[in-house]
Amino acid sequence: MRRRYAVRRAATLLVMRVVSLLPSATELLASVVDAETLAQTLVGRSHECDFPAGLDAVPMLTKARTHGGTSAEIDAEVSAALAAGTETGAGLYELDEQLLAELAPDVILTQSLCDVCSIDLRTVERIAAKLPKRPVVVNLDPKSIFDVFDDLLRVGEACGLAQRAENAMVALRARYWSAVDYVNPYVPGPEVLFLEWTDPPFCGGHWTPALIEAAGARHSLNAAGVKSRRLTPEEILESAPERVVVCPCGFDLARTRAEFAALEKTRWWPLLPAVMEAKHGSIALVDGNQMFNRPGPRLVDAFEWLVAWINGRDELSPAGFPVEYR
Repeated sequence: MRRRYAVRRAATLLVMRVVSLLPSATELLASVVDAETLAQTLVGRSHECDFPAGLDAVPMLTKARTHGGTSAEIDAEVSAALAAGTETGAGLYELDEQLLAELAPDVILTQSLCDVCSIDLRTVERIAAKLPKRPVVVNLDPKSIFDVFDDLLRVGEACGLAQRAENAMVALRARYWSAVDYVNPYVPGPEVLFLEWTDPPFCGGHWTPALIEAAGARHSLNAAGVKSRRLTPEEILESAPERVVVCPCGFDLARTRAEFAALEKTRWWPLLPAVMEAKHGSIALVDGNQMFNRPGPRLVDAFEWLVAWINGRDELSPAGFPVEYR
């Protein structure tokens, strides 16, 4: 009897139809199932869902309304689009309502964390309410890495994968606390400037300040759980950072290099202690499309690298972590 139930339960898992409109949610789901099950479960995705590999055949439901190039151009375009959206109801992203209806999902994974990063929750809920078969809309709004662990459980529960999600969460949590063991809590760590955007400069927010502090460093420019915010050159200089992470949200390493070149030409950059000391490795360029800015399983990879970098424990850094040092 128990074996027959297990077989029926497994079959139920395979027919669950999931649409993910959030890259981190796609990664959470992927961490719970194997590639074959993911291919059967994930029936639709956002245009930014690019990990794990093999998602090309999954229909894309969203596209961006902005097409900026440099950090400054993107910031200007986003600011204008957000201002216009307040008046017109249009956001930064479009959702293909017809395709969503055709896919008939049981679950839609979305977020209310940031209207700049992904399609907004209000739009998703409005469209989902009009579908013939109304799906469950799972809203993710993490402020810390522990919220990400909870989100993994929520995604698993909504998708009929509760036990698998719990197992995946326990493994991720164990890696996090294992990394914490490398940190000496009695030694004051360096001040870190974490640039989530470069022009204009924005410091890390949400989960990032807490990760920096847990890794043994300081991040005086923002508090844990608070949104990323715009910085003035005076604030940056006053913080006197001894380490700098350049990790623009959504930019790969190639684009980060280009933004870094522009950053070096600002009047305040040469005055930073991390730059003046000219110590190789005190400045890290990180792929912001993959690491830190997506609140999914790879946030643990990012934390392991952070602990390794701050504490000189190279053996802890994940293999192939996308970083370059200056």
